[in-house]
Amino acid sequence: MPIVNRIAEFADEMTEWRRDLHAHPELGFEEHRTSDVVAAKLAEWGIEVHRGIAGTGIVGVLKAGSGTGTIGLRADMDALPILERGEGPRDHRSTNDGVMHACGHDGHTTMLLGAARYLAETRNFDGTVNFIFQPAEEGKGGGDRMVKEGMFERFPCDTVWGMHNIPGIPVGHFAVSPGPMMAARDNFIIKVQGRGSHGAMPHQGIDPVVVGAHLVMALQTITSRNIEAQDALVISVTQFEGGNAFNVVPDSVELRGTCRVFDPQVQASLPERIERIVNGVCATFGATGTLEYLKGYPATINDPAQAAVAAEVAEALAGKERVDRNPKPMMGAEDFSYMLNVRPGAYLWAGNGDTAGVHHPDYDFNDELLPHGASFWARLVEDRLSRP
Repeated sequence: MPIVNRIAEFADEMTEWRRDLHAHPELGFEEHRTSDVVAAKLAEWGIEVHRGIAGTGIVGVLKAGSGTGTIGLRADMDALPILERGEGPRDHRSTNDGVMHACGHDGHTTMLLGAARYLAETRNFDGTVNFIFQPAEEGKGGGDRMVKEGMFERFPCDTVWGMHNIPGIPVGHFAVSPGPMMAARDNFIIKVQGRGSHGAMPHQGIDPVVVGAHLVMALQTITSRNIEAQDALVISVTQFEGGNAFNVVPDSVELRGTCRVFDPQVQASLPERIERIVNGVCATFGATGTLEYLKGYPATINDPAQAAVAAEVAEALAGKERVDRNPKPMMGAEDFSYMLNVRPGAYLWAGNGDTAGVHHPDYDFNDELLPHGASFWARLVEDRLSRP
């Protein structure tokens, strides 16, 4: 893959940046050190720095020429509440016990910094680049907060772009498709109220454990019998809690779980569908049930035209054989979706090689990817904001 020569020259420095960030991970909306590091580097390269967006977020603004075109490039900065394990020696191991960069946001931040340095040096484009360093992607909706705080009004972007590393895809390979890339993510809490009894005399009560077990199975009928077969939907009950003794049927149980879906209309229908099942199953056994439905991230859906642009830029850089234009969407969620909901753009995957999966205690971002990702960002800007 033809990495941009200048980026290749400082690839070792990028590795140092990335490993420093990895050794000092911070949770969502707590990325104070990370934000300081990013701001200092952008300022060093002559990029206009704006801080305090969604708390710890940063937008770096770089202008060249007289063009009016604008583009936004986004990287996430937060880590996860996971105790790093890691096989073999790892000098950059997390120094923040119980927190680690298990999803590669240290690498995402570094790749965007690398592109920012290169573009600040060369300025081979005509228009404005907004380098968006976003806090709190991991479940806290930092992207949503940035949008709600008026980021795109302050820093106009004709298009906005995101990238994520993917273990299992070779380094130097990319994947992007029109339409859905990542699923919407909602959560739910179901409380079943029965009537407790002795475990040897369950007929004297209303067993909420039995009711909950029926609910676990009944919820799967939404996928198998209520939704068209081609509409992907996952409903998983991931927690089932109740009782504290072998011989006591509890008064109540609580079920928690998650829903993953691509179609916004299907997502919108889920609270009513789940509540109907909860009420019906509970009534069958004489119990009562309540549903708390927690709306989460929307689906990450690429604009078809911008997805094609991303594929073309990646192919020009890596070769057609290294770009998958039709990857299977993933059921994981991503809050870059909030930005794509208000601006056209695309989200693509970059291969991290044969590493542990994301959100795994053995995961580590592959430093070989750094110059590839930075080169993609640089070429995307030069393509989208080409000089007249």
